[in-house]
Amino acid sequence: MERATELAAAVESSAEALTAVLESARLAQNPTVPPAQLRVLTIVAGNRHTNMSRLAEALDVVPSSASRLCDRLEATGLLRRVADPRDRREVRLLLTPAARRLLADLRDRRRQALGDVLDRMPAAARQDLLKALQAFEAAAVPEAESGEGLRTA
Repeated sequence: MERATELAAAVESSAEALTAVLESARLAQNPTVPPAQLRVLTIVAGNRHTNMSRLAEALDVVPSSASRLCDRLEATGLLRRVADPRDRREVRLLLTPAARRLLADLRDRRRQALGDVLDRMPAAARQDLLKALQAFEAAAVPEAESGEGLRTA
């Protein structure tokens, strides 16, 4: 079997290729949304109860930086701030229909770009990749959920 460091280098190289394919799909989108703003939209899409504090924490930035990102997204019609019905002192962040369309379009573009790459692979290699990715996820998820990090050996 290959040494763990050689395998890790191969995974890292593949991750970089994957990132390049996904970034190419993002850049082909019109309008192009900067990565930091796209991350905000993704965080808000994943949690119906995102407020400015939770967003700043998720981004690992100070609240004023998160607020400026939201200002830009609000100005482009991708984000709305509304009073939280549970606590009117809180401001909830909501995606607009335009943001939902943008995220759906990006997901479709990414899947198409990945599909194009996968189509160039032999069928047996695609099946092997699927099994390997499922095994990787199964090995990585328990540690990530428990906060212990990935196994080292």
